[in-house]
Amino acid sequence: MAFELPIRIYWEDTDAGGIVFYANYLKFFERARTEWLRSHGLSQQALREQTGGIFVVTEARLRYLQPARLDDLLLVTACLTEKGRASMTIAQQALRRPEHMPSAAPTLLSEATVRIGFVDAATLRPARIPNDLLELLS
Repeated sequence: MAFELPIRIYWEDTDAGGIVFYANYLKFFERARTEWLRSHGLSQQALREQTGGIFVVTEARLRYLQPARLDDLLLVTACLTEKGRASMTIAQQALRRPEHMPSAAPTLLSEATVRIGFVDAATLRPARIPNDLLELLS
């Protein structure tokens, strides 16, 4: 089951045409991954303090299907699809949620596959993800 984060589109998210600037989807996906960690009881700072490590993005592939616009309400998802000893792959989607018809299906606007690697916070060298962290996030 995917984690869902609602995000409202504001002026600051759009270009001159009122359409969400393409790079902002990376920010939305980052927020969803951070809140996904929080939903498991982990903040980024606590992760660093407890393990000495942090997650960094090592690869991101995005597809844009339809534009989001000013005032849209999005659901941005995060779903763990692969886990290894030092990295994880997260599938993500940005969907427009129809506010005027709550029972209608959301529209897929963008999707991403993001690989995050675990690194030592001091050296930024790859490190093994602690077993208890792997179990917690599964």
